[in-house]
Amino acid sequence: MLMPKRTKYRKPQRGRGKLDGNAKGGSRVSFGDYGMKALDWAEITARQIEAARVALNRSLAKTGKIWIRIFPDKALTKKPAETRMGKGKGAPEVWVAPVQPGRILFEIGGVNETTAAKAMKLASSKLPIAVKIVSKEQ
Repeated sequence: MLMPKRTKYRKPQRGRGKLDGNAKGGSRVSFGDYGMKALDWAEITARQIEAARVALNRSLAKTGKIWIRIFPDKALTKKPAETRMGKGKGAPEVWVAPVQPGRILFEIGGVNETTAAKAMKLASSKLPIAVKIVSKEQ
């Protein structure tokens, strides 16, 4: 699964999330012909990214190329169940990629439109947010 080799801080703060607005960068299809664009704000975990990647690879069946445009570089912490309050912040539990509306999550190149749409629909069911399939021309 995806995770950074090293981070500056072990336990980052949560951030503002939904108040951040739309994505500033990564909102255009750059590498492939078709892309999957996020419509909501979410924190997508490394497991969800991997599940979507596997679904894309299986549906494309060794044709075309896939680009993953997000990376889980933020650690979310969690305290053990039934623990009393205090005693500091919990240990890092999962790695997430904060995604804002408009961000391109995955790109596909080298396949026709119907194959790309079918593959992206399958992969989008593995993600916790609503997405829109866009092409390079749009």
